[in-house]
Amino acid sequence: MPELPEVETVRRGLQPVMEGARIIRVEQRRADLRFAFPVDFVARLEGRQITSLGRRAKYLIADLDDGAVLVSHLGMSGSFRIEADGDGSLIPGVFHQARSKDGKHDHVVFHMEGPAGKARVIYNDPRRFGYMDLMARAALADHPWFKSLGVEPTGNSLDAGELAGRLAGKKAPLKAALLDQRIIAGLGNIYVCEAMWRAELSPVKPSGRLVRKSGKPTEALERLTQCIRTVIDEAIAAGGSSLRDHIRTDGTLGYFQHGFSVYDREGKACPRPGCGDTVRRMVQSGRSTFYCPRCQTH
Repeated sequence: MPELPEVETVRRGLQPVMEGARIIRVEQRRADLRFAFPVDFVARLEGRQITSLGRRAKYLIADLDDGAVLVSHLGMSGSFRIEADGDGSLIPGVFHQARSKDGKHDHVVFHMEGPAGKARVIYNDPRRFGYMDLMARAALADHPWFKSLGVEPTGNSLDAGELAGRLAGKKAPLKAALLDQRIIAGLGNIYVCEAMWRAELSPVKPSGRLVRKSGKPTEALERLTQCIRTVIDEAIAAGGSSLRDHIRTDGTLGYFQHGFSVYDREGKACPRPGCGDTVRRMVQSGRSTFYCPRCQTH
């Protein structure tokens, strides 16, 4: 499943074409994806202008000029691509590569006209685990998808004091706590593994032990917080990690996976200078955890 850096990369790829543009026409080619499309989906979108394109956790949020928002989730295999109007060619980006276009999985096509000209934004999803919905902006924060989400791991909102308040008293292993979307929104398996390795913290350490009795963060939690922010920022700058189905809006591949320290590197040498051990893999709550047993002992 695409993680936060991949979704943020998609948002940034769509923004120049969608933000400020008007939706001239919508092709809805099936009745549902993971869930049914909302009633009058096409009619409610056609003619509307997208005033801003944002993100919350792994959700893309397009604000419309009538006070509604179009919410999109990529699921397991969903992707957007942008085609120039008229010739079907991909609009290239900095790292353009050719990508296949299997039209039978093109489920929604947005015909846009705006500051960037005319273009088609096409949602493709072979597995159909993604979904879209329309709701009032005023109701967004209280919607079941959003009301329990934790702090974003980007920007200034994530700090050690905030995390200390959320982890205090918890016995759950650190890996499980970091994947809990009620604590940190949008943080997924890849970047949790990478951040724990950078912070030299054991994935099985009880998460509450990163908080002092006074409720203040330990030095380890201060270090982990900075590592989370750094690894997410680096992944966004690299265009995400193109694993399996994820691909950017212009058909290019993210390349953060080429800099993985531990994720999916079982049996390979730990890259920390002077370590000399190898990366191991274990399963926690049904998810693979990659770690270095020598470095991550704290």
